Amino acid sequence: MSPVAVAGPETRQAVSQLDQLKKFTKVVADTGDFEAIRQYTPQDATTNPSLILKAATMPAYAPIVDKAIADTRKSGLTGAALTAGIMEYVLVLFGVEILKIVPGRVSTETDANLSFDTPGLLHKAHRFIDLYEKQGIGRERILIKIATTWEGIRAAEVLQKEGINCNMTLLFSLPQAVACAEAGARLISPFVGRIMDWYKAKGGGKDIAPADDPGVHSVREIYGYYKKYGYATEVMGASFRNKGEILELAGSDLLTISPQLLAELKSSNDPVERKLDPAKARGSQIERMHLDEKKFRWLFNENAMAVEKTAEGIRLFNADAVKLEQFIAGKQG
Repeated sequence: MSPVAVAGPETRQAVSQLDQLKKFTKVVADTGDFEAIRQYTPQDATTNPSLILKAATMPAYAPIVDKAIADTRKSGLTGAALTAGIMEYVLVLFGVEILKIVPGRVSTETDANLSFDTPGLLHKAHRFIDLYEKQGIGRERILIKIATTWEGIRAAEVLQKEGINCNMTLLFSLPQAVACAEAGARLISPFVGRIMDWYKAKGGGKDIAPADDPGVHSVREIYGYYKKYGYATEVMGASFRNKGEILELAGSDLLTISPQLLAELKSSNDPVERKLDPAKARGSQIERMHLDEKKFRWLFNENAMAVEKTAEGIRLFNADAVKLEQFIAGKQG
């Protein structure tokens, strides 16, 4: 008589940290690399001048740049206007391809050198929306990225009333976040890692544990403020330096993550604990801010880290935009 097989306990399939995180946070890919986006199946994707520069100079994406050059030449533009038009179209074409992969939205960034120019930002946003619509992409799938200056916030306020959603970037402080929410911005991207970089440099390079990370604490504070006072603006932690920062913000509305850190999350099956919860956040003791322009500028000025990192970020993004412009100019022949 054959022995009877005894069924053992069911073996649970291991769930990656990435998939665990997706249960309570929208995961966004922070890259212009289509293959990386496909690999991690995020909800949305974000780009910036630095990411597009990196992608545009990769041989695999040369056809996108070539198409932008060929199509824009048909417009009759010449000289600097032609190069500027190609730049806009390159950003949009990358966004179009990304939207073929992600089910949600793509963030396309305005020129850093317009960060203090409200009319210029409005014009650029309208150009992007027009170019996307000509590609058959509705504005509901686009987030216009704008640096969180006072002028940028004012541009976002106008755009949101027009039904154009904005992602406020280069954000390093609660006053910036509050002003964005008051303006009705759809989404903010507080930069976790760059805040940590500043404090680490001030501390002589000493490492900071994720639980004590000042960038993590900044996002927690903003999240608590938004939930306590009922703002609809979404919080998307950004600019991460390590996986620990991400796990400390599990539960944020969204988190935009580089391919390298997405890979680390995907390769680990360790448990992920939800750290941010809207119900708990509503119990925050944080006091409400009332900001006009003078109050905003004063509180922002009082935060040396926020002032320095916002200015630095604008300079760096502009430098990479200039490099992208030079790359495109070189390809025009």
